[in-house]
Amino acid sequence: MFSLNKKREPSEIYFPVHNRIFDLGLCAEEIAIYLYLVRCEDKKTFTCYPSHATIGESIGRSANTVSKYINNLKKKRFITTARTKIKSQSGRVYNGSLCYTIRPIKDAIDYYDEQQMLRLQAEAIRRNVEKMAERSDKKRKKKAR
Repeated sequence: MFSLNKKREPSEIYFPVHNRIFDLGLCAEEIAIYLYLVRCEDKKTFTCYPSHATIGESIGRSANTVSKYINNLKKKRFITTARTKIKSQSGRVYNGSLCYTIRPIKDAIDYYDEQQMLRLQAEAIRRNVEKMAERSDKKRKKKAR
């Protein structure tokens, strides 16, 4: 715990987040998880190791829900994950926590922009097909008269 009366460096109680985070189509749970991971990350390696249960406790969601949204953040290129191993004193190897790496925000922005462009192209194609179908219907109606 920190005391509000004691002077602290801003970097000890705040962490920076890119302004575009709110423009990239994330739901509230994805934003909360991303912010939690950014808060936890080692600022030199951009990695952190919280469990799904720990993240879930922090944001008020279950570990299963956290897992779902972690996968979304990976697909949207905000983070990567890697499995870790723990070696016990007896030499047995166990699965450790996931290692989360916070990717450069530019990767997520580029991915979002690519997805938006694909949606726009698909919409334009859909409109063109509709126009062609309308023209075809008009021609059929004229011939039928």
